[in-house]
Amino acid sequence: MSESKLQKLVIRCYKDGKFLKSDEIKELKYTVLLNPEKYSQTFKTEYVKDQASGNSATDPKFTRSLPSDLDLEFLFDRTGVIAHFGNDKQAKGEELFYKDQGNGIIDDIANFKKAVFDYNGDKHKPNYLVITWGALLFKGILTDLTFEYKLFKPDGTPIRAVAKAKFISHLEAEKRAASENNQSPDLTHYRSVKDGETLALMTHKIYGDSKYYLEVAKVNNISNFRKLEVGQELFFPPLNKTS
Repeated sequence: MSESKLQKLVIRCYKDGKFLKSDEIKELKYTVLLNPEKYSQTFKTEYVKDQASGNSATDPKFTRSLPSDLDLEFLFDRTGVIAHFGNDKQAKGEELFYKDQGNGIIDDIANFKKAVFDYNGDKHKPNYLVITWGALLFKGILTDLTFEYKLFKPDGTPIRAVAKAKFISHLEAEKRAASENNQSPDLTHYRSVKDGETLALMTHKIYGDSKYYLEVAKVNNISNFRKLEVGQELFFPPLNKTS
């Protein structure tokens, strides 16, 4: 029986949230030293739980699905006990051990942070990431990163550490709109004002009736609803909130 080929968890970096091949920053591609023992994904939904006066119970109303979270741990080791299959030069068919180059794991962590944490100079924000390993395909951005240093040289230079990272998913706007297709007046909506749009027209598009525009103006603190600014973001609460 043939053995499956070892696959390493890989993180690819992109300049833009559309994850186009042309936007990949290939030099920042990161391959883990050791595959994780586990990972966890969290999926959340949001409900409105307001209860009317005099009612003993309420039926929560779904408003939206929140971005999912991915939790991973990464090992960094320059003790010499772990074989390295990454970018270090090695003879064909041979395994090399991590070489201690005098600075422990400092450079390894710096390269990892450059990929997942540091600002992209062109976009002035961290890179968008695609994490793949086996059945796992996760597109998102880093939200939290903690390093726990475990072993040190006599001079205090770290030679082993574990990074605990949390990522939040990112879905391209077009794909998100297509998957959600949320047009129900019972859901929360956010809309940006387009050229030529009025509050009454936008209210009609959301609720099917423009009569709620005064309530929408009130919740958005709009004093002059006849002069909306192009690009202004407005909040349209569930219909039962405005009726």
